Amino acid sequence: MENGNETSLAGLSVLVVDDEALLRRRLIAHLKNLGAEVAGAETLEAARHKLSDTEFDFLLLDIHLPDGIGLDLIREGTVPESTGVVVMTAQGGVEGAIDSIRLGALDYLVKPFDPGLLPLVMRRARKMRQSSRAAEHERETEDGSGFYFGDSLAPLRERLDKIIAADNRLGIHLPPVLIAGETGSGKSTIARWLHRNGPRADQPMIEVNCSALPESLAESELFGSEKGAFTDARATRQGLFEAAHGGTLFLDEIPSLSSGIQAKVLTAIEDRNIRRIGGTRQIEIDVRVIAATNRDLRVAVESGEFREDLLHRLDLFRLNLPALHERGTDILQLAERMLQQLCKRHRLPLRQITEEGKRRMLAYRWPGNVRELAHELERGLVFDDAAVLDFAHLTGGGGQGASAATDPGDWLNPAYDFTKEEFVMEDAINRLVQLSLKQSGGNASQAARMLGVTRDFIRYRLHGDRKEKP
Repeated sequence: MENGNETSLAGLSVLVVDDEALLRRRLIAHLKNLGAEVAGAETLEAARHKLSDTEFDFLLLDIHLPDGIGLDLIREGTVPESTGVVVMTAQGGVEGAIDSIRLGALDYLVKPFDPGLLPLVMRRARKMRQSSRAAEHERETEDGSGFYFGDSLAPLRERLDKIIAADNRLGIHLPPVLIAGETGSGKSTIARWLHRNGPRADQPMIEVNCSALPESLAESELFGSEKGAFTDARATRQGLFEAAHGGTLFLDEIPSLSSGIQAKVLTAIEDRNIRRIGGTRQIEIDVRVIAATNRDLRVAVESGEFREDLLHRLDLFRLNLPALHERGTDILQLAERMLQQLCKRHRLPLRQITEEGKRRMLAYRWPGNVRELAHELERGLVFDDAAVLDFAHLTGGGGQGASAATDPGDWLNPAYDFTKEEFVMEDAINRLVQLSLKQSGGNASQAARMLGVTRDFIRYRLHGDRKEKP
């Protein structure tokens, strides 16, 4: 739907089901004038044939038809989930309209009504349908509204304020944003903050971890699919770009997408439309794309893993997040805020961090960044009965390599003597693999890049199958 013209229905398809020929023709003509693709049916049977042959964005459905009750189409499952239903009822038939809402209809109109109401009703119904789809993808977004910036992130906050000011001036067709930072540094939290403090705060925000999308499913997940497009496509499915219409789509770890999918993402951003797998028509979208990566995309471009044209399109607004160990004493304020939230969540009395614990926190490198800090705080609260937290297990380097720095019997220590100590190569390799997985948050692809090996090698070490070398 074209957001620049509030009455336009361009790009939408509508099926009008009503046995009153004059009203049906009038509604069809009016919808076509607004740019919609429209078909009509006067009976339940005719509607069933239309719905089985064609996928519609909306169904305008009269309740009383010559061969039965219009609501039977919803009850029997003839109407696909991707089709929004708006019911039409005569005066005094409001009770039936309410029943239709209970069955899943999005709205209703009482006859006689002004056809000029249709764009408003369909925009409202479309928003409800998007919210339903978006709810599946927003379960993890409720803790990102109170981000702590501190002095170390003052430049980032200024940059964010400039982006929001530009967004408020533009209103529609907001340009993409690229967030770069190490794993666990808070990229997704910044994306949520930007959405919730911008002009689209009341619209859906959908998050997708691109590294977790199997390549075979990535296209259908992002762009949707038509019924019968492939073996398991038993119904038309709306993609995440459509579900985020009017709002924000957050693509975390975007370099994980294949070059072909990257090209489609670029087209969606530039042309503001998408086409479902197996579909023939372009679907207009208005989506703010926020992309995130823990990699240097220019290096990824040079290696052929990322499209240069997509990088140029995403790089208009870039946000660089510093690693946690670069944030100085802000780490302590952030830890205290997290500690308050965790104590409240677990219904525990508030605990203090000792001065020695604070010193250790400032000296530690925090390879897992904010995510690791939250994990250490929660572990201390749940598993340590002490009245205070001192982080005695933390040493300056961070992770497994930190303790190794002070242990002369550990081969990671530069002072390790291979001639005197017992060294087992297999154990060393396994330890490196486990360390890389810890620092990458369990992402096998990222761990492989850290070690300069293939993902198959990582899986081979994890599964412990030594019969065949990868």
